[in-house]
Amino acid sequence: MTTSQLSGLATELDGQVVLPDDGSYDQVRGSFNVLVDQRPAAVVFPESARDVAAAIRFAAGTGLRVVAQGTGHNMAPLGTMDDTILLKMERMTGVSIDPAQQVARVQPGVAWGDVLAPAAQHGLIGLAGSSPGVNVVGYTLGGGASLLSRSFGLAAGNVLWVEVVTADGRIVRADQESEPDLFWAIRGGGGSFGIITEMGFRLVPQAQVYAGSLWYPMERADEILHTWRDMATAGPPDEVSTIGRLMSFPDVPMVPEQIRGQSFTTVETYDVGDVRQADELLGPLRDLGPVMDTMAEMPAGQIGAVHMDPETPAPWAGDDLLLADLPSGAIDALVAAGGPDARLPLTSIEIRLLGGQLGQARPGAGSLAEIPAPFLMYGVGLVPDPAQLAEIQGQVQAVTSAMAPWAASQRFFNLSEASRPADSFWPKPTFDRLRQVKAAVDPDNIVRANHPVPPA
Repeated sequence: MTTSQLSGLATELDGQVVLPDDGSYDQVRGSFNVLVDQRPAAVVFPESARDVAAAIRFAAGTGLRVVAQGTGHNMAPLGTMDDTILLKMERMTGVSIDPAQQVARVQPGVAWGDVLAPAAQHGLIGLAGSSPGVNVVGYTLGGGASLLSRSFGLAAGNVLWVEVVTADGRIVRADQESEPDLFWAIRGGGGSFGIITEMGFRLVPQAQVYAGSLWYPMERADEILHTWRDMATAGPPDEVSTIGRLMSFPDVPMVPEQIRGQSFTTVETYDVGDVRQADELLGPLRDLGPVMDTMAEMPAGQIGAVHMDPETPAPWAGDDLLLADLPSGAIDALVAAGGPDARLPLTSIEIRLLGGQLGQARPGAGSLAEIPAPFLMYGVGLVPDPAQLAEIQGQVQAVTSAMAPWAASQRFFNLSEASRPADSFWPKPTFDRLRQVKAAVDPDNIVRANHPVPPA
């Protein structure tokens, strides 16, 4: 595809087109993970569904493909993009909240923080992930496991309708009555089925949450995580979510002074029920004498700050593993591989308690109706120097390998940051049906995704 041919795309759009020989190309082609060196055939900034449709029709007519990017999280598995038009959705940022119906309507450039703030004015919250900086649409397409999902289920299960541009350039509305197969596939099947230009989803009435972390020295990882495991495996009520975590903070000014350059074992907890039930559950851990205890009642929309995910682009390497079980031996393996004696401590290794409503498929659910595992592990290391990437990737692999004996058969779409077979994310009947839907709406595989579903 020549530059002159690609230049013709600009005449069909209201939005901007940036080509590889433009001076701004290197500034606009990147993802949230700055180590991902994506070099698309063109970068397009759509301003409407009509722009998206025009870009898709242009790609289909010129032998190119398209991929959408909101904030650009989890783009590493996508691979080379030299035959692909990258649709940067950041100019489509409309948000509206209907407090009477408890529904949010968002465009594809919206991050969760843009929803949480206006929803909170009405005592409502969306099922955001651990960071308010993550894109709403991309997160939800992969299922969307919120810090509150043990209480309220997957974000994908709360989607009411989507406006989507299909591979033939049609702008369609998909819901339970209209385009039901497409609607089913989109809710947990990823971005392979079209480009979302608007989404409507239910909000949850929840004004306050009791949340925070207990902090201990990293050297106490063994006793703290075993005590946390006992609490987590005892079956806390669905209103309580909890995370056992190993954290090592770099010695840089952006990190708060009290934790800068230090390593900790932490226990995060989020409770949407009675404060007393969380305090009772955390009693044995408090008896172990945390050096900090930040548990407090807070506005529900502010809980993303507890997890401390970066809110600006950063270099990192990470990956996930769903766990079918978490016996005492699994904690021993985790501490041995990633604890105080690890050769290279990762920035964060967490084990999230799943279950509750995350393990309950609801009537009319989408292609990811539940997460069939009681725990999820995610390890990540910041990469201050690209020369350290291989070493940090090796440590991520060492931790996941140490936990492999307890791995579930599936992976979790949203946090899986390596390229792997597409059928890793769904049971075979679900994957087969997803392929059939892909074949019906995009037989030529024009629309790309980070974890692609190939047409049947």
